Amino acid sequence: MSGFKSWDQKEHASKWLLYPDNLGTQLSIDETSVSHGELYTIVTNKAAKGKKGAIVAIVAGVKAETVIEVLRKIPLNKRRKVKEITLDMAGNMELIAKRAFPVAVRVTDRFHVQQLATEALQEMRIKHRWAALDAENEAIEKAKKGNYDFQSSFLPNGDTLKQLLARSRYVLYKRAEYWTQSQKERADLLFERYPDLKQAYDLSMNLSNIFEKTTDKVYGLARLARWHEKVRQAGFKAFNTISRTIENHYQTILNYFDNRSTNASAESFNAKLKAFRSQFRGVRNIEFFLYRLSRIYA
Repeated sequence: MSGFKSWDQKEHASKWLLYPDNLGTQLSIDETSVSHGELYTIVTNKAAKGKKGAIVAIVAGVKAETVIEVLRKIPLNKRRKVKEITLDMAGNMELIAKRAFPVAVRVTDRFHVQQLATEALQEMRIKHRWAALDAENEAIEKAKKGNYDFQSSFLPNGDTLKQLLARSRYVLYKRAEYWTQSQKERADLLFERYPDLKQAYDLSMNLSNIFEKTTDKVYGLARLARWHEKVRQAGFKAFNTISRTIENHYQTILNYFDNRSTNASAESFNAKLKAFRSQFRGVRNIEFFLYRLSRIYA
């Protein structure tokens, strides 16, 4: 009744799906897990806004050669009409975009760049938390040997030091102007005891400001150069790694300032796919799942 048995892409559905008519001038490419952690590369048309006509291609796996081979089934004259494609910083995605859509401008998603800075900040917080846990365990063992009761030290907001570091996770994700009163108190206590976290938090927010408040590519390049210098002066290993990563993707990152394009449409589509999957409590038949997906979004 569904029409699945007469589906024209049924034979190769588990390996690839292709909808050349859905090709547009602006595309997004990303990977997502469809079932049991198996990754699929998905190319979507931004103009469809995550609705019917969004899916251009779904290819099993993330191997560049495999995805390129499938995308090249679309005539070159159609692929040359693609003017822009957004992607993350994965090398395979860049190679796919470059080979399959030779004319398209490649734009690295700004949110993936910002995420790296946030992860570096959280890594520093976690290191301090482990150090606080070790210090507390040593104090407890010392109290046992000395036959006296261990008393935890409480900060003015009621947190212990290890609780402060654990509960500051979401504080460090948010801008200071969006903190609640309790979060502001927690941040003040945290930054007072760990000045390096304050410095790393400022670096993370400064990187976000570059993308949000810069409209010109040349000015964006200058501001990124100044940010690199601040990172070098800070001397944080994790941020130095991010700095080198940004330098290796400078051109595609700076392309963001042309049209301020992001990969948000791809992330949104991935969220829809996961919601669709959870609605039916998982995927039993991958081909039928992809058929249902294509009926709605392709």
